[in-house]
Amino acid sequence: MATTQRRTTTAPAPQRRADAERNIAAILHAALRALSADPAASVADIAKAAGVGRVTLYGHFPSRESLVDAVFAHVMSQAEATLAAEPLDDLPAAEALTRLVASSWEVLDRHRRLLVAADRALSTERIREWHDQPLARVERLIARGRDEGAFRTDLPVSWLVSTFFSLLHTAAQEIEAGRLDRADAAGVLSATLLGAFRAA
Repeated sequence: MATTQRRTTTAPAPQRRADAERNIAAILHAALRALSADPAASVADIAKAAGVGRVTLYGHFPSRESLVDAVFAHVMSQAEATLAAEPLDDLPAAEALTRLVASSWEVLDRHRRLLVAADRALSTERIREWHDQPLARVERLIARGRDEGAFRTDLPVSWLVSTFFSLLHTAAQEIEAGRLDRADAAGVLSATLLGAFRAA
C-alpha cells in the first residue's frame, strides 16, 4: 500500500515539468518579440505577452538580466547554426571575410534591438562569451589570411578578432542612434574591416 501511495503522490510531477517547459518556451518567445520591438520592454510586459504572471516568470528567470541572458543564448545558438553553414574555406581570405561580414551582419541586424537590450542588461564579458563560437571562426579566418599573406601580421590575432566583434556591435548602436543607415552597414563594415586587416 505504501508503494502505491508514493506513486499516487508523485504522479503529477511529469505534468508539472511539462507545464514549466511550456511556460519557459512561452516566456522566451514573448521576450524575444518584446525586446526586439523595444529593448526597454519591462518584465511585466513580457509576462503579459507570454500569458503568465510575474511570479511565474520570476520563478524561471529570477531577474531581468537572467531573462535577457537566456533569450540572447537562444538567439546566438541559432546564429551559430546559420554562420556555420557559410562555405568560406575554399574562398581567398579577403573574399571570405567579406562574405562572413555580410552573413554576420544579416544575423545581427535581424536581432539588432535585442543586442541593444543585451548591452544594457549584461556585461560586455558575458556578451563576448556568447560569441565564442562565431569569434573562433573569425580567428581561424584571420590566421588563414595571415598565412596567405593577405592579412597583416604586425598586430595580434586576438586584437583583430576584437576589432571585428566591436565594429559589428558598434554598427548596431550607430543604426539605433540614427547615425548609420542600415542599408549601408554591411558595405561600411566590410570596407572598414578589410582596410584594418589587409597586409600593407
